[in-house]
Amino acid sequence: MVKPWLIDEGLWSRISVLLPEHRPGKRGPVPLDDRKCLQGILFVLYTGISWKHLPPELGFGSGITCWRRFRRWSEAGVWDRLHRMLLSELHALGEIDWSAVCLDSSHVRAKKGGDGTGPSPVDRGRSGSKHHIACDSTGVPLAVMTTAGNVPDITVAPDLVEAIPPVAGRVGHPRRRPDTILADGGYDSAAFREWLRRRRIAAVVPQRGRKKIIGLGSIRWVVEQAIAHLHQFRRLAVRWDRSLSAHQGFVTLAAALVCWRRLRPTL
Repeated sequence: MVKPWLIDEGLWSRISVLLPEHRPGKRGPVPLDDRKCLQGILFVLYTGISWKHLPPELGFGSGITCWRRFRRWSEAGVWDRLHRMLLSELHALGEIDWSAVCLDSSHVRAKKGGDGTGPSPVDRGRSGSKHHIACDSTGVPLAVMTTAGNVPDITVAPDLVEAIPPVAGRVGHPRRRPDTILADGGYDSAAFREWLRRRRIAAVVPQRGRKKIIGLGSIRWVVEQAIAHLHQFRRLAVRWDRSLSAHQGFVTLAAALVCWRRLRPTL
């Protein structure tokens, strides 16, 4: 049985240097090893179970211990830095296609409500969230955001493009601006096109009342595949975290793991 929550040496060597130093008190039990805690976090991310149901026989510590470590690492920006690090390695290998970046979103049900949730128009008004993703033409996730389920895609489109981090890895300034943005009719907006134009980014977005752009669907399937890869992590397929920052931490960690899957075969 494949156990994806068990971290290989390559991934651990990258994550370990990003973790903040932990200074335990002089009294009390010896803190659990960071690597074991991280594997407990990944077990929750992959399986979707609640923290309190983390099986103690796995040796990853208690759910509350892993949750506290996850919260501290999220607040320290570990997952963002890991995602950016792996993007830089992919960029150095020429594995990111900056000629075209695709935008799209997907609804997920929010079982417990909380920040960043709202009535979902595709789920009979039930509480939900949206995952907004920007990926390159091969499906590498460059940026992922979480909003309430009733937030229109076009509303957050500029923020999503701006969320693409500066990606180093090659000679010259870090790259963050794609040549072209591809999106469906939900992003049809003269203001958004003008916003892209001022940043010297071309827009390939169908306009209402005009002919469809031939071939756009066959190109954009990669963003749907990228969303599917994120939602293979069962903790993201349904939102259980009331805290938006906690849920977004899981989203960013998942995006980094998708990048690691792309990078590992090249090493």
